[in-house]
Amino acid sequence: TRDKMCSLIKKWQTLIECYVDVKTTDNYLMRVFVVCFTKRQPNQVKRHTYAKSTKIKAIRRAIGATVTKECASCDMKELVNRLIPDSISKDIAKATTAIFPLDNIFIRKVKVLKKPKFDLGKLMELHGESSTGGGGKAGTGEVVDRYEPPVQNIV
Repeated sequence: TRDKMCSLIKKWQTLIECYVDVKTTDNYLMRVFVVCFTKRQPNQVKRHTYAKSTKIKAIRRAIGATVTKECASCDMKELVNRLIPDSISKDIAKATTAIFPLDNIFIRKVKVLKKPKFDLGKLMELHGESSTGGGGKAGTGEVVDRYEPPVQNIV
């Protein structure tokens, strides 16, 4: 949220933002936004922890490679399960420690840029129902019966 972001932004450190476009195995095109901050070393004398622009570019490349590797090898359902415990942020931290120490690495937002063509059978499979059940118009996605309750005279 905005409050969380405002509480993380402080003076004397560098804010690094990055976004990566990733295609999942089930053909969803996602844009993943990552935000991170530079971190003070325990024995640091300098007051600030600013990163040079070459280091920032290298960090963005490492973030892009890590997010692409993690997200492109799974489908949408697995991606959501990976985003919840924030395991991708830990992988980003491991990949970027050699470049510059980072703190507060978060996946800020994930946008769906492009959805695959709608397939009712695949949707039913995701929800645990089979598309070859029943009869009639059930497989076409139309509402079979339009039930309306009877009108009551006494209110």
